Amino acid sequence: MTTSASAGSITPVFVRLKLSLLRNGLRQSAKRRAAYIASVTVTLLFAALQLLGLIALRGNEHAATVCVLLTGVLALGWAVMPLFFPSGDETLDPTRLVMLPLRPRPLVRALLVASLVGIGPLFTLCLAVGATIALAHGAAAAATGVLATALTLLICVALARAVAAANIRLLTSRKGRDLAVLSGLVIAVGAQAVNFGAQKLGSSGLSTLDPAAAVVRWVPPASALGAVDSVSEGAYATGAAQLALSAAALLALLALWQRSLTRLMTTPDSSTLAAAEPDKGTSRASGALLPAGRTGTVMERSLRYMWRDPKTKAAWVTSLAIGLIVPVFNALQGTGSVYFACFAAGMLGILMYNQFGQDTSAFWMVAMTISTTRDAYVELRGRALAILLVTLPYATLVTVLTTAMLGAWPALPDALGLSYALLGAMLATGAWSSARFPYSIPQEGHKNVAPGQAGLAWLSIFGGMVAGALLCAPVLALTIWLHASDATSWTWLVLPLGTAYGWVIAEAGLRLAAPRVAGRLPEILTAVSKG
Repeated sequence: MTTSASAGSITPVFVRLKLSLLRNGLRQSAKRRAAYIASVTVTLLFAALQLLGLIALRGNEHAATVCVLLTGVLALGWAVMPLFFPSGDETLDPTRLVMLPLRPRPLVRALLVASLVGIGPLFTLCLAVGATIALAHGAAAAATGVLATALTLLICVALARAVAAANIRLLTSRKGRDLAVLSGLVIAVGAQAVNFGAQKLGSSGLSTLDPAAAVVRWVPPASALGAVDSVSEGAYATGAAQLALSAAALLALLALWQRSLTRLMTTPDSSTLAAAEPDKGTSRASGALLPAGRTGTVMERSLRYMWRDPKTKAAWVTSLAIGLIVPVFNALQGTGSVYFACFAAGMLGILMYNQFGQDTSAFWMVAMTISTTRDAYVELRGRALAILLVTLPYATLVTVLTTAMLGAWPALPDALGLSYALLGAMLATGAWSSARFPYSIPQEGHKNVAPGQAGLAWLSIFGGMVAGALLCAPVLALTIWLHASDATSWTWLVLPLGTAYGWVIAEAGLRLAAPRVAGRLPEILTAVSKG
């Protein structure tokens, strides 16, 4: 392959390369083939249902609104996918091609065509075809729809490739992979936003989306489908402008993509220069704020894991986000309860589970310092205190915020008492579960459990959660009894009693888990080192 190769000769080569990568990947294992076939089946089924649903909208007064907004959301997904899942498709990494004697312009054309091979482009094509059928009325609109379908598909693919090429140096670096931490937050927020929006649509109808659609129909690639609707209504000049806007956006994306490829092929990789800079996230001076001795050392190590380790950070971000989103969104919908704030304590308490798994094979260094039950107890206590340093004020903040949004201030003391009791119970069961059911967390990829240990992980987390809920039964029973007997003037007692109960049960859990940790160090080390 030489620099004189034309785009016509390069393109088939890259298409065959994409197919070969796909075929060879499926040959690696039966599980991978099964997962791929299952994903293809689900995607095709969903795409077919979506296609039929859009076709059924033909003639509906809100068809344009639905089609335009769906296209806009889909384009947004194509834009953020490379940022959150940089390793999801290895062909997104153009640095693999920098040593080949290829010019950027024919390379862009070849990669664009090769990028059309996959599940994502097929799904996008089904949406564009369904939207075109729903909106096109007349020969002129049908002809416009053909162009709009092609533009929509090409813009989505070019958008993903341009974003990936512009950020690939960052995304493939160790520090840049931390961007994937945001995926849990985006998924959590997006799920609640969709739920909230669906409830609003159910009560107000699709007409509430018309103002948003009026704006999005001028944003590529949704503007291409907006052109189909405009031509169907006889607004040919408007349709031509929207179509031209989409074409201009495609050309701009291709130019940006080509510029990024040129920079990648002609400049050295400097993405790791920042690795030599001192980490400003956690200062050594912070150690002065922690207790002296082993407890402070363990706390500082755990806090550094929270900040530096991508998997640990992802778990924290997801738990913090979901713990806030669930009570707040329910309060916004008017269907919430102040006791939903206990969800924050529960989500953050889960972080106590599998404490040794996050150390992976490095746990042997910790194991070398544990020779007695006392050593194991101090190790577990330091890890629990590091979690409490964040979770205690956060659970309090979420409870107060939820109470303020609902205006249920009389219920604040017992809600706080329940949260603290639940947090203590989760710390207790988490410590015991970490000693009894440790499992490995792979450092590479997006899996959080090593192969063969999934059952162990489910037993550890969900079994512990059930046990934690049962341990909270006395405080919960007291709260229910006070409300059922109309003794609401005494519900403030739940706060001190729940706090004391949570501390006692957490201390008991740590002391029960300590001898098991000290006696099972070889087994724990073997279990957490499998990944």
